[in-house]
Amino acid sequence: MNDLPQYNIYQLALRNGNDKPEIWIAYKGFIYDVTHSRYWINGKHYEHWAGQDLTHELQNAPHTDYVFKNLKIIGKLI
Repeated sequence: MNDLPQYNIYQLALRNGNDKPEIWIAYKGFIYDVTHSRYWINGKHYEHWAGQDLTHELQNAPHTDYVFKNLKIIGKLI
């Protein structure tokens, strides 16, 4: 995973479901592409918005981080 591209929070923020066609989220330092996920319609998943680091928000989620195992890691958040 050391060869993954690196993105900053500003690049991540553009992938919010509105500004660019990609929909990305970050969690624990990794960036995930959720563009084709049925759970992320128009960049929103319940009260969560794409284009953000969701690490702290997901501490109160009704699920654990197992949900990220089915998502593709596309980069690292720097």
